[in-house]
Formats: sequence, structure tokens, C-alpha cells
Amino acid sequence: MHVDIVDLRQFYYTMLGRVAEQSIALALSSVWARLPQERLVGIGYCIPFLERFRADTERTMAFMPAGQGAVNWPVGEPSATALVFDEELPLPDSSVDRVLMVHSLEFAENPRETLKEIWRVLAPGGRLVIVVPNRRGVWARMEHTPFGSGRPYSRGQLTSLLRETNFTPGASAEALFFPPSKIRAVLRLRRAFERLGRLLWPAFSGVIVVEAQKRLYQGLPVASRASRRVFAPVLAPQGVPTTRNLPPAA
Repeated sequence: MHVDIVDLRQFYYTMLGRVAEQSIALALSSVWARLPQERLVGIGYCIPFLERFRADTERTMAFMPAGQGAVNWPVGEPSATALVFDEELPLPDSSVDRVLMVHSLEFAENPRETLKEIWRVLAPGGRLVIVVPNRRGVWARMEHTPFGSGRPYSRGQLTSLLRETNFTPGASAEALFFPPSKIRAVLRLRRAFERLGRLLWPAFSGVIVVEAQKRLYQGLPVASRASRRVFAPVLAPQGVPTTRNLPPAA
């Protein structure tokens, strides 16, 4: 089950959420420096991180899963947000250069199908970065943050999943070595925790950040599949009987 969009947005407004964002952004910057004139799509709740890349991209879009909900973004500008089903993205084949997944893969109903769909929309040589809760980390065990929900991954599990779906794993990083505490005195020490964590206990980070490249030289089997979801507009009119549909008068 997805974390609700209201809870996600509220978390990143808190002090704990802001320092978590800074830690993850630092890890992302070590994997992706700049994205000059490339098309970037964020899947999940990526708004805090898309802002950091948007200035360099040709265009940036935020896709939010239907089970999570969506908010308008960017604020005060034409919306670049879409509510989507992550196994059927509203994009043509090979249409984007980069995909960023945050608060997404751990909630996916079928992670393999989701990654195959991302493979479809990525251009040849396109790159994907996934941020997921670390199965070994403390953050995956604490339910007062969004990282304590969904399915956490180990690095080996994530690497295997990427290879199965025709991606080549590449650069990686870790983030959130400090405890997920709301106590300000603990949060003030986060930089020391981050430095020590990268040196002494990198396997126990709160999240794993992995980049992967779309692989072209090995084909994926083609199989027809029907979506398990049937989408209907919430405000769909039910219709009014016409005279042709009325039963004959007695």
C-alpha cells in the first residue's frame, strides 16, 4: 500500500524530513551531477529532488502513482504532474533520457513489470536512478517516516531485479546514516553520523541509491498482458434513460 501524498508532503515539511532530503540529495549528486538538455521523469514522490535538477533539463515531469495521489508541481507554474499507473506510463517508446524513482519501487504491485515499463520509455542508453529503503537499515524499521513502509531491498536484491529487467547496474551511493529521530540535538549531529557511517557501516544506511543503464543487446520476451486495473473517472456521469430505453407502456 502506498503512503498517502498528504503524509509524504507533510514529512518533508518537518525538520527530520528536511535533513533526510539533504542527505539523499547529496547521495544523488554523487551519481548524477548535471542533466544538460535531457528529459527527466520522476516517478513516486520526487518533488524535493526534481527541483535540484530541473534548471538543467530540457523538460522535467513528475509522475505520481494512482494509489499515492498527486499534488500540483511546480508551484505557481503550469503543472508538470500526472497521476499514473506505474505499469502503463503515458509516454511513447524511448521518449525520455532519465528516470528518477523515489518512494515508488518499494510500493510497486509488480516491481518487474514496473521496471519493464520504465525500460520501454527510456531512450537507448537512458539511465534510471532508484532510491529505496535499505533492508538492513534502521529507517526501514521505523514507521514514523515514509521509508518505514513498503518493501525494503538489499543491494543484492535490487541489483538482481535490475539485471532481470534488462538494466545494467552502475554507480551507487548510500544516505541516511543518522537515526530517524525527531530530537533536535540528534539531528544537529547528522553530518558526523553521515561521515562516520560512510566510513564504518555503509551496509546499514537508511536508503540505497543505485543507477542503472538501459541495456539493448539482450531482448526481452514479448508477452501480451492485460492490466489488472480498470480506470474509471470518479465523476463519470451515470446517464439518464432515453425514451428508446424505456419499457413500453402498459
